[in-house]
Amino acid sequence: MSAANSAMTPFERRASIGLASIYGLRMLGLFIILPIFALYAEDLPGGPNPFLIGIALGAYGLTQAILQIPAGWLSDHYGRKPIIIIGLLLFAAGSFIAASADDIYWIIAGRVIQGAGAINAAVMALTADLTREEQRTKAMAFIGITIGITFSISMVLSPLLYKLIGMSGIFVLTGVLAFASIAMVLWFIPNPAIKRFHSTTQASKGKFAEVLRNKDLLRMDFGVFTLHAILMSVFMQVPFILRADGLDITHQWQVYLPVMLIAFGLMVPPILMAEKQNKMKQVFMASIGVAALAQLGILFWHDSIWGVALSLLVFFTAFNVLEATQPSIVSKIAPLDAKGTAMGVFSSVQFLGAFFGSAMGGLLMQVYGGNAVLIFAVVMLLLWLGVASSMQPPQPLMTKMYRLPALSEDAADKLRHSLAQLRGVQEVLVIASEHIACLKVEMSGFDEVAVGALVGVESNS
Repeated sequence: MSAANSAMTPFERRASIGLASIYGLRMLGLFIILPIFALYAEDLPGGPNPFLIGIALGAYGLTQAILQIPAGWLSDHYGRKPIIIIGLLLFAAGSFIAASADDIYWIIAGRVIQGAGAINAAVMALTADLTREEQRTKAMAFIGITIGITFSISMVLSPLLYKLIGMSGIFVLTGVLAFASIAMVLWFIPNPAIKRFHSTTQASKGKFAEVLRNKDLLRMDFGVFTLHAILMSVFMQVPFILRADGLDITHQWQVYLPVMLIAFGLMVPPILMAEKQNKMKQVFMASIGVAALAQLGILFWHDSIWGVALSLLVFFTAFNVLEATQPSIVSKIAPLDAKGTAMGVFSSVQFLGAFFGSAMGGLLMQVYGGNAVLIFAVVMLLLWLGVASSMQPPQPLMTKMYRLPALSEDAADKLRHSLAQLRGVQEVLVIASEHIACLKVEMSGFDEVAVGALVGVESNS
């Protein structure tokens, strides 16, 4: 690949920054109430009802899980930007409904409407439209990093903002941020020169059966469902524990700030070990086990702020490692022609897990008390550990994409056959209509010079 093609163009950087910002601002609106909502909602008219609080906390996940893939399909027919703008308008409407709510039921309605603004798939599709194949992984990684940073910022900002503007003010702020995102869509993000379906980034109706039959992918779906269920159950119980230990809602940032900063640094060594030393399964399994131990730590040290803080540090370190490695594993094990579908299902199940975890956490709190939530988390994680134990260690593979000139189907078939014979190539996808060749190759031993000769580009190795 030539030097000119190895870096993003200003056009691609602008598109990537803009789309990551939109994704991040929207996720900020969803994340920012997590550490404070359960404490706030118990004072709403009608008295505390943990089950309804859990429904309100996770309601966005249900509609997001149901609608995000269909919204991506609609963007194929009606355009990426119109669907994204409609989604942001729905998100803003839900935010303002929740801001004006005077009971838990209207907040639930607002959260449901927030989730109906399911723009994730459309944003990913627009990212693919606006970036070259060889730069797409960078753009997607930038979005992923933005989500992680947004989550950490939300945990710290939430209690501080609650002290300054209250819960209604936070909901209003998220609505205003949605309108700011619409302005960015209209005037900052470029319009794509051409819109097309991208097999490697979008869900295909014809590939669902294949994805849902793949046992390795189903294990990963169960894992992300469990991880986000546990995350939401944590925020149904931990705010009450911290308050009982002497930290009111406006001071809990004093725990979340150091926990998030340190956990962000601690996650790096295990991720590097997993990727560089080909120990993905070992790191993955260890992280699940560590997350379970952290939940036990909260259970047994719940009367000590230091004990809870240490347990949260351990949990969020494990959470960050699992959150970062799971998409990588899905990418390695999904067939190339079903990768977009596999990631779409994975993302939808993630949001479904968020709804399940908060609803189940609320129900357990209401019926059995707060400790039941932590026991639920431990059981779910141990069940996940059992499910994950039978997974095959992911091979040390990476995906390479190349732009192709116009090819006939016969020429594409010949190229596919030739590429499949090369050293280090595990799987080949050549899509003449999209002008791309996508290869799943070994981390070491991959003959990129030979690939470049076949597809007509220079090697960057």
